[in-house]
This record gives sequence, C-alpha cells and structure tokens, in this order.
Amino acid sequence: MKVTLGFSPCPNDTFIFDALLHNKVDTEGLIFEPVIADVEELNQMAFRGALDVTKLSYHAFAHLLPEYALLHAGSALGNKVGPLLIAKSELSPQAITQARIAIPGKYTTANFLLALAYPEAAQKTELLFSEIEGAVLEGRFDAGLIIHENRFTYADKGLVKLADLGDFWERTTGMPIPLGGIVAKRSLPLPAQQRINRVLARSVAFALSYPEAPKAFVREHAQEMEEEVMYKHINLYVNEFTRDLGDTGRQAVAFLFDMAMQKGIIPQQELDIWIPLEQ
Repeated sequence: MKVTLGFSPCPNDTFIFDALLHNKVDTEGLIFEPVIADVEELNQMAFRGALDVTKLSYHAFAHLLPEYALLHAGSALGNKVGPLLIAKSELSPQAITQARIAIPGKYTTANFLLALAYPEAAQKTELLFSEIEGAVLEGRFDAGLIIHENRFTYADKGLVKLADLGDFWERTTGMPIPLGGIVAKRSLPLPAQQRINRVLARSVAFALSYPEAPKAFVREHAQEMEEEVMYKHINLYVNEFTRDLGDTGRQAVAFLFDMAMQKGIIPQQELDIWIPLEQ
C-alpha cells in the first residue's frame, strides 16, 4: 500500500521519519512517498486533501478535524518548546498590540498562541519561518514570531525576546504545549491508520535508540544549519510524547481544541481527535 507522507525538512521531522523511509524498521508492507515542505505549505496541502498522512500544526488540524485523525505517535509536544516573539529592541505589551508582526503562517500553532496572548494584535503578515529574523532586522516588521531552530539563533543576531508563548501557555494551562502532530486521512480504512501509527512509532523508537542512524538524512535537509543547532532542535522537539502521546499528551491536545472551540476559532465539533487505540 502506497501512502503519501508530508513532513517538513526540520531536523525533528527528518529524524523521526528516517527509519520508515529507508527500510530500517518493518513497515508492514507500507510504501511511503515523502512530500517535504514547510509546515505552513503542508497545512495548505492538507486543506486541499492532497496528503494521506502529514505533519500538521495543531491549529491547522483543528480546522481539518472532519478530514484527518491524529496518530498517537510522532507529535511535537513538550515544555519550554513554544514559539518566541522577538524584536530588535524591547516593546511594551501595549506596543506589541500595535506592532507589525511577521508570523510563520496563519494556521500555525504559533499564530494561535499569539492570538491567545495578544488578542488585539492584528497587523500580522505571513512569511516563510526562515525569513522572519531577517525581516525584523531589516526593519520591515516591528516584531517576529519565530519557531523551529530560529529560537537558537535570534540572540546571536542581536534580537531580543519579547515573549515566550510556550511559557505563556504553560502558565495559563499547566500543560505541555501541543505544537504539531501527524495525522491520517479518516477516509483510510481503520486498520491502515493503525498500521501507519505502528510503523511510525517503530520509526521514532529506532531513532531514539540509535540517534546517529538518521544523521545523514537530517543533515541532507538541514541546509546550512550548524550541527550543534541541529541536535538542539532534535532534543527539544523529540521526546516521549513523540513516541506516544499518552494520557498527558492527549489531555493537552483535547484542552487546546476545547479552548479553540470556546473562543470561536474553530467550529464546535464532536468528532474523536485521534485514531482509536488498538486493544
């Protein structure tokens, strides 16, 4: 069975998908056809129904719940892993609400968190996440919302942190922050969804057990990223929640969806968020 698989070139994604793409684990007859793109591009492809299985920001997934179900393996959740709001100099909370802010995508979880923390901030422009630091440095924007490896590089470029939106989420909810997850089309037969989840869990477990094994694949897609930054990225976003959400992870995801529905960000829905657990 062939399955289109969307994920980003970020180290945490290439790290966990390496084994299932390169026959290092049993794929149970599944043949994965990778589609590698920026997370917001993946979000848009999912809105078009173009991918069988894909990485999605949880914000985008909340809008796509009728079409996709969450796998229990592969998610990026954790503590102290949230997006950062940065600028060339300090801005007051009032100034932030009036600022021109570069964001990494309308449907990113980062933008969802920004809306929670600064609901009056309306001057937002979408940019590719890797271009945000430069745009702020050039003065095209007053502030930028950064994700991924940029959280390790902004200070070296002379930028300052205005807010840690992951910290905001954790102080507000007491839960780990759900950033992105791996989803499968609900139109796939349930046994196929569960098989994909098993294979993904196997791939994650292999990467965690043999962290040097995915190195070449990670490096291939990490562009000019320094190796130290590459591994900081992996260590930050790949953890036990990636192996399996568990009760704590599922509770955090459900809370995020409930909050989004309460605030009218997504329509009220009764669908199960994730695929059924195997007995």
